[in-house]
Amino acid sequence: MIQTTVDTRVRIRKIAALGLAAGLLLTGCGRDNAPTNASETGKAVAGGAATGTINVWAQGGEATILPELMKGFEAENPGVKVNVTAIPWDAAHNKYQTAIAGGTTPDLAQMGTTWMTDFNDAFDPKPAEIDTAGFFASSVKTTEVNGAALGVPWYVDTRVVFYRKDLAAKAGYPEFPTTWEGLTSMSKALKSQDGVKYPLQLPVSGADSFMNILPFLWSNGAQFISEDNSKWTFDTPEVVEALKYYQGFFTEELANKNPATGAGSGEAAFVNGEAPVLIAGPGLLGQLNKAGGPGFEDQYMVAPFPKKVSGTSFIGGSDLVVFKDAKNRDGAWKLAQWLSKPEVQIKWYKASGSLPALQSAWKDPSLADDKKLAVFGEQLKDTNFPPTISTWTEVAAAADTQLEQIVKAGKDPAAAMKELQATADSIGTGK
Repeated sequence: MIQTTVDTRVRIRKIAALGLAAGLLLTGCGRDNAPTNASETGKAVAGGAATGTINVWAQGGEATILPELMKGFEAENPGVKVNVTAIPWDAAHNKYQTAIAGGTTPDLAQMGTTWMTDFNDAFDPKPAEIDTAGFFASSVKTTEVNGAALGVPWYVDTRVVFYRKDLAAKAGYPEFPTTWEGLTSMSKALKSQDGVKYPLQLPVSGADSFMNILPFLWSNGAQFISEDNSKWTFDTPEVVEALKYYQGFFTEELANKNPATGAGSGEAAFVNGEAPVLIAGPGLLGQLNKAGGPGFEDQYMVAPFPKKVSGTSFIGGSDLVVFKDAKNRDGAWKLAQWLSKPEVQIKWYKASGSLPALQSAWKDPSLADDKKLAVFGEQLKDTNFPPTISTWTEVAAAADTQLEQIVKAGKDPAAAMKELQATADSIGTGK
């Protein structure tokens, strides 16, 4: 089954590539599918076939299966040799940092979308002839930092709602609701079912918890940074309203403010029906099928994020970047372009379980005919990504603290956002 493939091959990348927890997870903030603002482009790539040696760094399981795919590129470019080096995800950030400082970077590298800002000064701007028009708009935005396009999308990930359709049907909801109001009503109906303790599994606290709930803010039309990334806007009515809605799930005991955090606890609560609704990415499909055993995949379904103003979720995944210190710069860009072909994106999906960033690839039956994965494809059309600025990490950490107080201590969201606004203003936007 496709779901099993996703489980075995995708699980290794979601931690670092997305920077988000499995429970919920992702161009400019609050502006999904906005047109590109990137103006800086790199020098043109020489014509003809790729030649020489291209050194590629890839993380985790990607690196173990990428060499087989590279045989196709080498066959089309007889004068080239691609060397793939595996970098463990947990060591990759430091490895890239050291390589950049020492001028020992590879030519081409897999870069988690949340790392693009960290290393942007070391990336070669994308040449104009490398076309990204056919990719999901939000995935293209993840490659853009400070007005420059610094890579191309490789694969994508997003978050949708997983729900026990058998339990929802018993509660009077044969179809998953499409609105915020419907989500609240269904949650209350599920709460009355035998065995259901807390219908929803939602982020509460800890690293990246605020980033994990951004779909609620985006779906309420919230923009917590200005269009030009020069000013934070956390204390707006749209942000506060979204957080009050989110807080309501905990005050009404529809979500647990002290959930179990052990490995597999979320899957177990979903399978046994104690907490039958959660928000996660495609890597969870195979995990649930394994945890639930034979036939369990027929008991649950996935649905797009419910709408208020929109139904915007988070986009993540990995981009492909070429370094300024690349010894085979033109060859690296030609390889990135080859990896962007529809047929190659499909081959990579079938080999790795990585969802294609190229929209046309989703017409392939391997994706289009799978009812669950097709939902991910639809959700990818309405996605967003946190600000690609250097101070976001520090501001997000402060937001994590405020979210915990909102959820666990019942803090007024308006007061919390006023405090966060002051903290964010003091940190600045790097402008």
